[in-house]
Amino acid sequence: MPQNDLSDRVAALNARYRHHSATSVLAHALGDAQAGRLALVSSFGAESVVLLHMVAVTRPETPVIFIDTEMLFAETLVYQQELAERLNLRDLRIIRADPADLRRDDPDDTLHRRDTDACCTLRKTLPLQRALGDFDGWITGRKRYQSGTRAALDFFEIEEGTDRIKVNPLAHWAREDIRTYMEENRLPRHPLVSKGYPSIGCMPCTTPVREGEDPRAGRWRDNDKSECGIHIVNGRVIRKGVSA
Repeated sequence: MPQNDLSDRVAALNARYRHHSATSVLAHALGDAQAGRLALVSSFGAESVVLLHMVAVTRPETPVIFIDTEMLFAETLVYQQELAERLNLRDLRIIRADPADLRRDDPDDTLHRRDTDACCTLRKTLPLQRALGDFDGWITGRKRYQSGTRAALDFFEIEEGTDRIKVNPLAHWAREDIRTYMEENRLPRHPLVSKGYPSIGCMPCTTPVREGEDPRAGRWRDNDKSECGIHIVNGRVIRKGVSA
């Protein structure tokens, strides 16, 4: 689709749903021809259960894409299985890196020690881009409060460098909204949250967060990195102050 047409479509969607709630935006997006065919991309991390629950009660047949980097915490894998069953997710798609790519680029599973960006590209970004090839857009859990670069985040946006859209139903939510929604719907928390992991990624690159630290401080600690590469701004990975 020509970029101008896509821009017009995204602008129209934002105008149409500007004053709607998160649940309403999600429900309408999943049924709006202007939004196209959508998938929810979920890490099954600390806050993921909110959108997973919204999808489950709105349209449980929505495709849910889970990227198994094969370096995740065992707790994340168990949590993913338990949530999928509890929420009756009917189209869960577990994706992984191409085995040939792994044999070529990371045969001994040590790439993360030498080049974290290359590891994230190999195990996250490339598999996701392949999985999204059949979709017109995808649903994310991005929120305005997460960083200054997201302060003007809209419900709908164009994915950088593609002709797909991103849908951000929680764009206007605060941390308190996440906590309230989970409590009101009695949703289970990721087991690592109570152990000091407010942001959870791959096991080799995630550490507990100390009191007073930023919730993302445990991701790629001591590295000039804060994004895995799935969310790109202005054609590049944002290094500081951005959470996935």
